[in-house]
Amino acid sequence: MSVEQESPAPSTAEASVEKTTEPPIAASHGVRINISLVVALLALALAATAWLDGRQRFSLVEHDLGKHLAEIDSQNQQSKLMAEQAQESTREMAVKLGLLESKQAEAQNQRIALDELYQEMSRNRDEWALSEIEQLLVTANEQLQLAGNVKGALIALQTADSRLQRLDRPQLLPLRKAIMQDMQRLQSLPMVDLPGISLHLDDLAASVADLPLAIDATAKLDKQPVKTPPEKNLWLKLGHEAWQDLKQLVQIRNMENPDAPLLNPSQTYFLRENLKLRLLTARLALLQHDDAGFRRDLNTVETTLNRYFDVKSAATRAAMASLKQLQAGVLTVEMPDLSTSLNALRNLKRGGR
Repeated sequence: MSVEQESPAPSTAEASVEKTTEPPIAASHGVRINISLVVALLALALAATAWLDGRQRFSLVEHDLGKHLAEIDSQNQQSKLMAEQAQESTREMAVKLGLLESKQAEAQNQRIALDELYQEMSRNRDEWALSEIEQLLVTANEQLQLAGNVKGALIALQTADSRLQRLDRPQLLPLRKAIMQDMQRLQSLPMVDLPGISLHLDDLAASVADLPLAIDATAKLDKQPVKTPPEKNLWLKLGHEAWQDLKQLVQIRNMENPDAPLLNPSQTYFLRENLKLRLLTARLALLQHDDAGFRRDLNTVETTLNRYFDVKSAATRAAMASLKQLQAGVLTVEMPDLSTSLNALRNLKRGGR
């Protein structure tokens, strides 16, 4: 602007030149405006294109986001449903767990009750078994002391030991040991065959009826066959037979044992019955372990056989041999008691209480 003030005013020629040059400047200005407008339009088109592209991308993003949100919502619904199902299952499991716990507690109570019942039954069974064993020991002791039956006592002790073996309790070992000691003591005793001796006495009593008397043997010796001579005369034959009959009325016997009494049939019967009675009393003395009475009865039977019966006959000799065998046998044995086993049993029962 300072240049314009310093320059001189233009002349008319210059003014005309300026007038002639003004239209090209306006044309260039219009071209410049058109270019700007095109640029602006292009920029606007680009902006619109960018906006449309962004809008489309935003729509795609929004669509994808909505889809993802829908999927997430569906998953949330499923998760909620699964959570509800899980909660329902948890409640059911809790109920079932409660039932199981109650059943377990009930089973525990039942097990405790069964254990107590088993222990009670076991105690009762042990007490019952000990009572039975005590009865067996008492019976065995009575068999020894009253009847002297060693075999019966051994059988009772063996039965008691087998019962203890089936129980299989360590606390019963001292009792089993005591029973074994008593069994060994009984097995070391000399055996007396009481049943065999009793059968022997029965055989003797049965043979008494067949034993021949001494008087019968003498009569057989005196008897000789009478030969009737052939008589041609009938009267002589009749006279001889009458004489023989007359001789039978009076008999003279040569007796080797003059002390042998003459017995009628009734006395013979009572003699044999007396012998049987003596053998029966000997059997009773045997069962009562009365050694003195047993031998006394056998001696009486032997004396009676020597006095009244034929000692030369085979039956009498066999009876005498049987009597000698019975008299030589051992009848009485000092029987031990079963105090060891009984004391062990009582100590066990006292300790169990």
